Amino acid sequence: MNTPMTALCLETQLESRRDQLLRRYRAVRAFSERLCETLCTEDYVVQSMPDASPVRWHLAHTTWFYETFILAHSPDYQRFNDSFEYLFNSYYDSVGEQYPREKRGLLTRPTVEEIIHYRNSIDERMADTLRDVNEEKIHLLDILELGLNHEQQHQELMQTDIKHLLAQNPLFPSLSPFKTGNHDCVAEKKWISFEGGIHHMGHRGDGFFFDNESPRHRVFLEPYALCDQLVTNGEFLEFVRDLGYQRSELWLSMGWNHINHHQWNSPLYWVYHKEEPCEFTLGGLQPLDLTAPVTHISYFEADAYARWAKARLPTEGEWEAAADEYPVEGCFAEDHYDLNQAVHPFHGHKNGLFRGLFGDCWQWTSSSYAAYPGYHPADGALGEYNGKFMCNQYVLRGGSCATPRGHVRASYRNFFPADARWQFTGLRLAKSTL
Repeated sequence: MNTPMTALCLETQLESRRDQLLRRYRAVRAFSERLCETLCTEDYVVQSMPDASPVRWHLAHTTWFYETFILAHSPDYQRFNDSFEYLFNSYYDSVGEQYPREKRGLLTRPTVEEIIHYRNSIDERMADTLRDVNEEKIHLLDILELGLNHEQQHQELMQTDIKHLLAQNPLFPSLSPFKTGNHDCVAEKKWISFEGGIHHMGHRGDGFFFDNESPRHRVFLEPYALCDQLVTNGEFLEFVRDLGYQRSELWLSMGWNHINHHQWNSPLYWVYHKEEPCEFTLGGLQPLDLTAPVTHISYFEADAYARWAKARLPTEGEWEAAADEYPVEGCFAEDHYDLNQAVHPFHGHKNGLFRGLFGDCWQWTSSSYAAYPGYHPADGALGEYNGKFMCNQYVLRGGSCATPRGHVRASYRNFFPADARWQFTGLRLAKSTL
């Protein structure tokens, strides 16, 4: 039985958590708006490919998430617009049908102005709802925490999707007025060796984590080594000039067929301007920075490069065992705004032995995206968040220069199909040392 003092303590803890999450809610929502500061109305609406969504859709969908999974818990709640459940539901089959993903760019209505009004209206209702959360409704705070991390994932998608859209324009428009940062010279690369053995993998249980990061379990690793730095543009350019895209012996069969069918011969945003290699960034077309980590490469390209370099990709267990004791420091999305630099990856803070372990670019691993031993998805619609995608995808680790600061951790598992490369995806080499 709770004593009056215990009840008072619990109420104080609830109030503290409620206020903290409300402040974080406002901060996350504000950063989504900050990402849109330089957009024109036309930029919000267009969809450049089926995998990318219009910015307007991201703003509406993240708002729909809070409305559907938090506000709609109240039996007397009246939805802002009944049609939004169909238009802005992403993949929650247990909630209802969804408007086809590949047609999101055809939605000229509701207008951008109406979506902003929708967003502001839900923000007001969320503030009122959160202030009234008591012990009986404390589960709403857990859903809110998931929703905030969900919106941060979409903040990264907003940046990668708008970059893909602008890259289709032959004028190479710049989303950002910021200058590209000065990059360090590349230091001599080193191999960091690990003895292997039994390691624990997965989230430790303190703080927020996605269900696909659990349960924590044991893995056995053979002795291995990881490169202390990410592969750079300059190194990948050597691969290109060595006819890496024309040598079938370097490629997985599916990758070889894919690059020939799509006529790939370099990372996604590399172009030649006046016979000089350049890269399209959110700051516009820039000379290729040879010291920056290579990004926007598929799993196929990362695997082929690793084979060319007489190395391999790390497993996610190897990567996590190496990263588990390191602080999560590096180049993240907010840095480009705070430092007035364009969204373009560069070498981040030197974390002990490793450089660019977190931030800069997502690092492909050789691990297929699958459930950990003992994994069980949550009941209900939120159980569809991760588990249903555990097929035909590969795991990436570490975060990127478009990832919001504080969003990732050593156990964080991102995942994409082997041919995906519109995200900020790169690689770190590994090798066996048996």
